[in-house]
Amino acid sequence: GPGESAHVYIDVGESYSGMNVKIPIHVRRGEEDGPVLFVTAALHGDEINWTGVVRQLIQDEDLRLRRGSLILVPVVNVLAFERHSRYLPDRRDLNRCFPGIREGSLASRMAFVLFDEIVRRSDFGIDIHTAAVRRTNFPNVRAGMKDSRVKALARAFGSEFIIDAVGPKKAFRRAAVREGCPTILVEGGEVWKVEPTILESTLRGVRNVLVALEMLEGERARPPFQVTLKKTKWIRADRAGFLNFHAVPGDVVGQGAPLATNTDLLGTESEVMIAPFDAAVLGMITLPAVGPGEPVYHLGRLEKGTAKIERIRGRL
Repeated sequence: GPGESAHVYIDVGESYSGMNVKIPIHVRRGEEDGPVLFVTAALHGDEINWTGVVRQLIQDEDLRLRRGSLILVPVVNVLAFERHSRYLPDRRDLNRCFPGIREGSLASRMAFVLFDEIVRRSDFGIDIHTAAVRRTNFPNVRAGMKDSRVKALARAFGSEFIIDAVGPKKAFRRAAVREGCPTILVEGGEVWKVEPTILESTLRGVRNVLVALEMLEGERARPPFQVTLKKTKWIRADRAGFLNFHAVPGDVVGQGAPLATNTDLLGTESEVMIAPFDAAVLGMITLPAVGPGEPVYHLGRLEKGTAKIERIRGRL
């Protein structure tokens, strides 16, 4: 009811032993009617950074909505979460199965229920992810900026970097937007961790969205700068070796700047990896031992017309 909150559980399938698999969800309503916003975490079962974020929102008794409703899902992919795995037991990626099929594979059936019960009840969405195994990301928003409602949501979140992309086919947020529910994806941090700085920045972003939608009273926290990136590129190692890193996620680097030095185990230099263009460092590998062709740095290209690198650096 208006002004109330409750824990609810959605059946999304059965385990091999025949037990029902339920997803725990927290629903919070304001006193007045308004938009419905969902916040989902751990669509990949090992991305528990965001489980910590959603749990914090659930446990925040001072989070009183003036209008509208919040649907908070700390773990979407409970079957993968139980196995500390990114993927479902059938080895499928749940985030490539939306909007799902009622009589399809295990992943498709789960996706169908989630889409029907959460997305189709919502007006807006925030789906939160981390980097893959042995990688880390600087907090950033991914959104299809041609959609004006998605664009407004992405800007309101308040991340320094926004990647303009609609997402892969059958991905959760892409399917949600096609359904008419503007949704953004937030990336940041590593798997199997709850990182305090990542948690803080994401909580701030969710609150910013709630304020922008007039669901919560207060002022939005503004980032020191905000840049939209249209192109990204992974910089890969040409040789096997042991890396000495010169840049970290969140850095802004100029064309030609050294990113990492690659050496053999005795310290003999084999290559210096450099930035091929002016860029924001969005993510990187966390394991310094690499083989040929392995991705090391994820860069977002700063296009002409973007504020000068020195100016952005000075505001980091």
